[in-house]
Amino acid sequence: MTGAIVVEGVRKRYGDRHALDGLDLLVGRGTVHAVLGPNGAGKTTLVRVLSTLLRPDAGRVEVAGHDVVREARRVRSRIGLLGQHAALDEELGGRQNLEMFGRLHHLGARGARVRADELLERFGLADTGRKAVRAYSGGMRRRLDLAASLITEPEVLFLDEPTTGLDPRGRAEVWAAVRSLVGSGTTVLLTTQYLEEADQLADRISVVDRGRVIADGTADELKSRTGGDRIDVVLRDAGLLGAAVALLPFAGDGVSVEADRRLLSAPVTDRMAALAAVVRVLEEAGIEAEDIALRRPTLDEVFLHLTGGEARAHLAGDERRAEEAV
Repeated sequence: MTGAIVVEGVRKRYGDRHALDGLDLLVGRGTVHAVLGPNGAGKTTLVRVLSTLLRPDAGRVEVAGHDVVREARRVRSRIGLLGQHAALDEELGGRQNLEMFGRLHHLGARGARVRADELLERFGLADTGRKAVRAYSGGMRRRLDLAASLITEPEVLFLDEPTTGLDPRGRAEVWAAVRSLVGSGTTVLLTTQYLEEADQLADRISVVDRGRVIADGTADELKSRTGGDRIDVVLRDAGLLGAAVALLPFAGDGVSVEADRRLLSAPVTDRMAALAAVVRVLEEAGIEAEDIALRRPTLDEVFLHLTGGEARAHLAGDERRAEEAV
């Protein structure tokens, strides 16, 4: 088995809870691989194991061709890590932060200056390099934090919920930076709570629940597992939703109704035939539709379908407390 990241049967226990319970994962080189899962599913524990911050209890893990336990030093020299919280000095300027990280990575004074200038230019921060980080916007801080994780030009980059707390503009800035990295050959493992983020960036997605991968594939492949296409109908009169559902020629399992949105939604197999049939039966019944649309399932629906939407608060708490103790 080859890949930038290879995980086979990995286990990690916190007390009597398995944060990772025989997890398998294969990430291709030069791709973005997203890991999705509810709170407490094991995402952050997985990143900590892959980045050598935590030793697995069992299983095999290779990153950039090296074992994370036996060759931890070699792994660390080939990876970058962007955690959930920025690791920047707020009082220093952007260039000073990057030069500091460069010196910590033994690039030397001149090498650190050159690398800092390269990264500031690459991430569109060249004109703000002398400004104190405390004056940066959220998106600028995250781009600078991402630049800092690339000081050593890593083969593999781990992004653990990189856009948490950012507004849409800041999120788009980080997405553009990630796409640029992958275009230059970097492999990215992304954990995120934003399903749109995985949809936008990931070449492949793994859904993790209770420490195992329960589904894996492209976004389109995962969406197809929830029943294919759907038709959404928004009525002008919410009181007619029940009558409209009864008239649908394909009414049955999978039809959902949201009265507050005046919406009914149903799975369909033949897109155009279903659209024509819905328009016809509603017109004949004198039921006015405000909007009718065909669509694929969203990743939100895939996520809820695969995980059951169950709360994992107790698992999340166990994982968080154990990580804080490391």
